[in-house]
Amino acid sequence: MGSQPITLQRWEELECAMQLDVVLPLYKEIWADPPYSEGPKGVADFVDRFAQEIRLPRARLVIARRGGLPVGYAFGYPLPPETGWWRAMDEETSAEFAAETGERTLGIVELAVRAGCRRQGVAARMHSHLRHGLGVERVTLAMRPDPEAAPAHAAYAAWGYHQVGHWQPADDEPVSHIMLLTLPVAAHRVGR
Repeated sequence: MGSQPITLQRWEELECAMQLDVVLPLYKEIWADPPYSEGPKGVADFVDRFAQEIRLPRARLVIARRGGLPVGYAFGYPLPPETGWWRAMDEETSAEFAAETGERTLGIVELAVRAGCRRQGVAARMHSHLRHGLGVERVTLAMRPDPEAAPAHAAYAAWGYHQVGHWQPADDEPVSHIMLLTLPVAAHRVGR
């Protein structure tokens, strides 16, 4: 399987729902490992969240396959004007920084690759394919600061992300770093 090329396919908005039977087994496998250690509640929360988020304008799902076998997926959507993304951070932001239009910032809520296919450029390709043609100015995502996530931190830094804040959804939930990638002007004019 390792020598076969990676193929990518993208779905938009409600088309994403038809891919839940592909994404859900990937989610259960990938997010079961530390630091996430997702169990039945986390899986159920993911399914509920996915069902809501695919209804957002310009939501996108990318699935990577090698030899027909799914090896990773990425999911996100441009943050709507009423988003709570920036308000959820512990740090204060300016109104200008937090202003969203539904076209300014792509929020990546899922980016995951099976263990045997990591560090082979799969995540980078999915990341690029997910945002291609959207015309956004920037991309944001949340990630855990745990030592097990160090390779992901290194990849995001290499792609140009920097930390702008952190959040903790609830007292009993872990802290996540909020990362931001500002795209070159030419990149965000493509989709307009």
